[in-house]
Amino acid sequence: MPRHQPDHAGFDGPLRLLESPDNKWFGYAEGQRGGMLVTAPKEVSIMLQRYARPRSQALTSDDSRSLLKRLRGAP
Repeated sequence: MPRHQPDHAGFDGPLRLLESPDNKWFGYAEGQRGGMLVTAPKEVSIMLQRYARPRSQALTSDDSRSLLKRLRGAP
């Protein structure tokens, strides 16, 4: 993720997406007071969309390497 990204879906906390062998999707979200398994297809779809957003905002592998080199002071 770029160093300055004021808005991304990760602010709501961690989530996990799981696909069963028969291609059914599930979501799992954690908060300070516990976790929640999400099985409703519409809710899982929202979680999939939230996961897609930071993926689209993330740096490429080359850009990530370049950022890390700059952060540690390499030329």
